[in-house]
Amino acid sequence: MESHSSEIKKWESIARGRLIAALPVVVLLGIAQTTSAQAETLLERGTYLMRSIVACGNCHTPQGPDGPIAGMELAGWAPFFVERDVFIANSANLTPDAETGIGSWTDEQIITAIREGRRPDGTIIGPPMPIGLYRGISDRDAQAIVAYLRQLPPVKNDIPPSQYFIPLPPDYGPSIGSVPDVPRDDPVIYGAYLAGPLGHCIECHTPMGPQGPDFENSLGAGGFEFHGPWGVSVSANITPTGLVDRTDEEIVRMITTGTRPDGSHMMPPMAYPYYANITDEDLRAIVAYLRTLPPK
Repeated sequence: MESHSSEIKKWESIARGRLIAALPVVVLLGIAQTTSAQAETLLERGTYLMRSIVACGNCHTPQGPDGPIAGMELAGWAPFFVERDVFIANSANLTPDAETGIGSWTDEQIITAIREGRRPDGTIIGPPMPIGLYRGISDRDAQAIVAYLRQLPPVKNDIPPSQYFIPLPPDYGPSIGSVPDVPRDDPVIYGAYLAGPLGHCIECHTPMGPQGPDFENSLGAGGFEFHGPWGVSVSANITPTGLVDRTDEEIVRMITTGTRPDGSHMMPPMAYPYYANITDEDLRAIVAYLRTLPPK
């Protein structure tokens, strides 16, 4: 068990956005969007992202014994993640309800909350929101997510504030300017964007170092523990070392169904029902990116 001071350093590191430092996609964000991206409406793009790789509903839609509670999409969940002696996280109501959701927020305020971790009242959003990675979401994809949130039915569901037993940082870094789209014609580059800023796969699948996820030395090496009602799940090694015996088709099946090649079932918190909606092209891009990670 890590010491309390170690936990503080770990989550402060996450909060300050150091996660993004090792992602190759950062240096590639200046490339213009592709023709296929331009052809999509914001709502079409947002619907696809939210129902697949981004999967905000995996944390922000309350769950019952039989799965997501009907009529409560993205209405918040309390509590949904407890890290002993560190925090009790309650996911916010993201529906357009003006009193208990984000109906009174402007589009820019919503984007700022997602990418910079700051609410309109100036308070900071704490972990486990992967703000460090979300800082790399492109402007258009952020706008597309907002377009999806705007069309949700408003749900009145008052979610209490999360409780933090560690100090949160005053901010997550400098304000974000413009983040152009990532090209979809290079599978590895786009796969890095899907597995990084959009899906934050690499956060959960990278072991913790003394100052947060050790991207520099152990990117994708697995070993992160998740404690939940299902028990304890440990994220897998998704570098070529861990995937050496897996075909591309087997990896895709594991992502989209939570089923290993031997038929055994993988545990939460991976959002398998959402990942089942990822397009074949995007799944191939994710696998192509994983194949390029340094073996660990």
